[in-house]
Amino acid sequence: MSVGAPVRRSGPPLPESLKGLSRPGRRASSFPELDVPAADVPQEHARSGPIGLPELAERDVVRHFTALSQMNYGVDTGFYPLGSCSMKYNPKVAETVAALPGFQRLHPHQPEESIQGALELLYRLERALCEITGMHRATLQPPAGASGELTGLLIMRAYHAKQGHPRSTIVIPDSAHGTNPASVSLSGYRVVQIPSDHRGLVDVGELRRVVNQDTAGLMLTNPNTLGLFEVDIERITEILHDVGALVYFDGANLNAIIGRVRPGDMGFDIVHMNTHKTFATPHGGGGPGAGPVAVGERLEPFLPAPLVARDPETGRYSWDADRPDSIGRVHGFHGNVGILVRAFSYVFGHGHDGLREVGERAVLNANYLAARLRSAYPLAYDGQPMHELVVTAKQHKKHGVRAMDIAKRMIDLGFHPSTVYFPLIVDEAMMIEPTETESKETLDAFADAMLQVAREAEEDPALLHDAPVTTPVRRLDEAKAARELKLRWDPAGLP
Repeated sequence: MSVGAPVRRSGPPLPESLKGLSRPGRRASSFPELDVPAADVPQEHARSGPIGLPELAERDVVRHFTALSQMNYGVDTGFYPLGSCSMKYNPKVAETVAALPGFQRLHPHQPEESIQGALELLYRLERALCEITGMHRATLQPPAGASGELTGLLIMRAYHAKQGHPRSTIVIPDSAHGTNPASVSLSGYRVVQIPSDHRGLVDVGELRRVVNQDTAGLMLTNPNTLGLFEVDIERITEILHDVGALVYFDGANLNAIIGRVRPGDMGFDIVHMNTHKTFATPHGGGGPGAGPVAVGERLEPFLPAPLVARDPETGRYSWDADRPDSIGRVHGFHGNVGILVRAFSYVFGHGHDGLREVGERAVLNANYLAARLRSAYPLAYDGQPMHELVVTAKQHKKHGVRAMDIAKRMIDLGFHPSTVYFPLIVDEAMMIEPTETESKETLDAFADAMLQVAREAEEDPALLHDAPVTTPVRRLDEAKAARELKLRWDPAGLP
């Protein structure tokens, strides 16, 4: 290896198999003496045989799971250049704030009088998110971005029904996130797809052709999933509004424009935000997440209930559930409050100037990588990228090398690979988002590794076909893994 990238070690070897360490009577924990009357398990619920778990000492259990954890890659251990995901470093101050006893020990059934501080935090966070996006009110209930999409579309449906003109179609660009058409189908609408033009932007002429009185709205990311800003955005929103349709902003790429321009000022009616992308709350691992949805004034009545209300005379906060046009709850209780505490810390810790700098540095880092990689990985479209860049590896196919081979080789060089094969409209797509949190040294090491792999693709393509070779698990048959999922633990499968 010739680049100076830190190699991700696979961690120490796993201890002997758990089955091999198991001995009758070994225990990793013990239960206190029973302080309530003993009761037998009803016969119909009783286990007919032993549970089959290995009997282990605490040290063996701790070493086993610690060794497993050291095989994982995370944002705290290395650079995560996944395009369209904003996998940026999470500041630990937000974790500290969320762990404060007053937040950590909250219970959703507590009376309002005992949670005035938490309600104030949610109220102030909602107002801040509305200021950031240029919207009127917001719900903090949705637990993720896709849930935010569905919430926004249900608000759209409720609005059109209230107008007495239910509609049936949603327009989506061909470069959209895969969750967009899924959310459309789930909300009962039909997808109308429009192509991108030669710039990688919405084809405005085609949009004008397909939009009609049956169009409920348009779902759009700006910058789009090619990392390009939709320069015709005012014309786009005008086309939709002229037929009474609404325009929905997918907030996946809000990190690129935060503090510089607001979706509401572009003409959007509904905005969802991914706190795990833009406001640095935990990302991945199945959650929890948060996907607040903000709306313009005419859509406020349809927001999920309850919202936090503040009495202007007493300053007291309460839950406002008296909202007859609300679409109802979209999440149990009041959303993932612990995640929202982290988002509050991030937003108010940065302030306006800090958030603006976040967007500017994200764009700067992406353009720096684009300039460094251009010779070996040209941009898929000629426009200037924003916070992420989509390059193509199609020129390496003549050596028998695909984008997937390049991604796997990057693992051997110590880096998590970028997103590959998305957006689908780009041949051999590689989508890279450096975020604002990475240093120039890290970006240079990543660029050096990418350029090294490009040279290897020409000189020794077999090297890429074998990659990765430094990981505990080599290249998988991903199609087989998807078709033959094993989701249940089987003690018989232990070695």
